[in-house]
Amino acid sequence: MKLLLISDEESAYLWDYYQPGMLNGIDLILSCGDLKADYLSFLVTMGRAPLLYVHGNHDYNYVNHPPEGCDCIDGNLVTVKGLRIMGLGGSMMYSRGPHQYTERQMEMRILRMKLKLMQAGGVDILLTHAPARGFGDQEDLAHRGFEAFLPLLDRYRPKYLIHGHVHKRYGSKIERVLHYGDTTIINASGRYILDIPDK
Repeated sequence: MKLLLISDEESAYLWDYYQPGMLNGIDLILSCGDLKADYLSFLVTMGRAPLLYVHGNHDYNYVNHPPEGCDCIDGNLVTVKGLRIMGLGGSMMYSRGPHQYTERQMEMRILRMKLKLMQAGGVDILLTHAPARGFGDQEDLAHRGFEAFLPLLDRYRPKYLIHGHVHKRYGSKIERVLHYGDTTIINASGRYILDIPDK
């Protein structure tokens, strides 16, 4: 299965310079937030693959202008094409804006998902906006990752944690792919193609 992962910065390659067929073979599109609603609507229309998203800390316009044809899974767990995908958007609280959370608030969001996790028998992909603390985050409060994600990874061992928020243009030392136990952590900033072996 081929997944298109996107976050934070609209890809000129996929939007400004789009050519018919560029999205052929994409089975699922996952957005980690902070992208224009029109961009997501464009991709889901041209790609003809389901598009799931979580909110970034700058996605306050989605209230009045949500991405058409896309599904928000923020605070939910869904199964798509056999993949159990759990969404936890938002960033660390730094300005009291929408989609910002304290560690405690994120812990409570995860706790509220416990029944769904049990019913699904776990999770394959954790889709977030912010990274996990110490794995692809930065030291400033706005870009600090959530420690609350680490016990979730320890207990359920998802195959992937896919996040955004820390843009690749922030520096050459920002790694695209990291590992935490059995989980591969991917920074989806811009665009990234992930091939997952069929179950």
